[in-house]
This record gives sequence, C-alpha cells and structure tokens, in this order.
Amino acid sequence: MPYQTTIGSLVYRFVDLKTLLAKASPARSGDYLAGLAAATYEERMAAKLALAEVPLGRFLDEALIAYEQDEVTRLIIDRHDTAAFAPISHLTVGDLRDWLLLEKTDSARLAAVAAGLTPEMVAAVSKLMRNQDLILVARKCQVISRFRNTLGLPGHLAVRLQPNHPTDDVRGIAASMLDGLLYGSGDATVGINPASDSLPTLMRLWQMMDEVRQHFEIPLQSCVLTHVTTQIQAIEAGAPIDLVFQSIAGTEATNAGFGVSLAILREAHEAALSLGRGTLGDKTGQGSALSAVATTCSSNCRTYREPRDGQ
Repeated sequence: MPYQTTIGSLVYRFVDLKTLLAKASPARSGDYLAGLAAATYEERMAAKLALAEVPLGRFLDEALIAYEQDEVTRLIIDRHDTAAFAPISHLTVGDLRDWLLLEKTDSARLAAVAAGLTPEMVAAVSKLMRNQDLILVARKCQVISRFRNTLGLPGHLAVRLQPNHPTDDVRGIAASMLDGLLYGSGDATVGINPASDSLPTLMRLWQMMDEVRQHFEIPLQSCVLTHVTTQIQAIEAGAPIDLVFQSIAGTEATNAGFGVSLAILREAHEAALSLGRGTLGDKTGQGSALSAVATTCSSNCRTYREPRDGQ
C-alpha cells in the first residue's frame, strides 16, 4: 500500500514500505549509486514523517522481501515472538522512538521486548533518531558475552588486536601480536586478516596464536578471518579455532554472493561449539552487512537491518 505525507502544498507518496525506508535513510553515497536515496532533503524529511506514522504491525504484514523468496525473511518471521511483541504492538514507529527514550524504559524492558522486534522495525526507528538518541538507547542495552574473558560489562572497553602480515609470516605476526598485547590490546579478540587462503598456511596461524596464548596463560580468544567453509575444513583437520568469522548480509541473495547460506552458517556454528574451547562460555559475534551484486531495491533495502546513523 502507498504511504504519504504533506509538506506545505506538496504531497509526497511512497509506493511501498521498502521505498519509504530507503528514502528516510540519511544521505549516503552508496544509496545514491544504487538509486535508492531521497532526491532532496525535503523528500527525506517527508519520508521520515510518513515512516513515523507506520504501525509496527505493518512490518509483519508487509515483508520487504517475500517470505517465499528469501530464507532470511523466513528465519525472522518464523522466530518472531508474538508474546514479546504484544506490549508494544499498538505503537507506531514514532511511538517506539519515544518509548525507547523514556527513562522508565530500562535494560530489563528492552530485553523483554527484544524478541518481538524485527530487524526492519529497529532499522525504521533508527532512521528517526539522532546520534544522541541512538547513544542513549544503546547505553540501556546490555550485551555481555563470555569465552575466555568477559566482554560488555558497564564501564569496560575491549579492543581487537589485528597483527596482519603481507605474507602471513608466522614470526612477523607473532611479534606484532606480542607488541599489541603489551599495550593492552587484544582482550576482545586477536583477529588476523590473512593474505592467503591456503589451509596449511592458515593452520599455522591458528596454531601459533594458540601456542602464544597457552605459553603466557593469556585469557584471550583468537580468530582468522577467512571464509567460513575454510574454517569448517580447518576444524575437521583439528585446528585450535576459538571464534568463527564470516561477513554476512540481510538477504539470501547477498549471502549467496558471499558464498554462504543459513545452512552453512549453522554448520559452522555447531562445529565451533563442538570444540568446547571456551572456559567461561560460548561467545558469539556479529556479522557485517555489506553490498554485493544483489542490489535490487528489494534486496539492498534489507541491508538497513544494521543501521549506522549518518554513515
């Protein structure tokens, strides 16, 4: 169904929900290149005004990508918690913004409704919020993860250490790793971006990081940022893998461009858990939504599931 709002004597109409979301986004060069962005600042503001009036329930009725066509949509809809959604089901997107900013909306209330919010709802409300609003709400969220140490506690900052080397030289990476650790970096993770996809080379990197960790008794977790299927092979070969990495997106088509699917990600997750290498728990990470070949409006709009205000 179309969405519309009036500014002065002009009536702005948006043909569907995905177009409305795209037009309400902050100005970004990638959106202009894809033909998704609002043509003017006035059109962008009109889209924000129209978006504020959209009931949250509409996102459950009007999928941005058809349920039958996209496995990510099916995952979200099938896992949606109607009971968690019930307390906020009467709200519009604008109402949700106001509710999030209320002082009484604390961490416990956010956790209670989290399973009832779809990524599209969260993306929509973020488009109506300033950076200060996003910071205020983010401060109420508690995401605490544990593997060999604990991350996400209030008042604590963790840093990733990235000891890369242009030829994946083990001694060079080890030297950079120790240097970073001496500065207090690496408590989040020691993550290497390898130059090679060679499994023997990658195996040496995993083994080296694990040897350093054990020798100095450091409560850290490590990761080699290679393709998830390579990491599955490495686990089968006995690699000491702590964290499994993979860039992911919000659509089946874009994930296919990365060479992954929900089934592959599930297999990798189960393989990593089977190793039982965490001493405090099983830490999980967050994939990043990236652009790929599948940039039709129906699929590219889904990348707004990871909103970055003004970016």
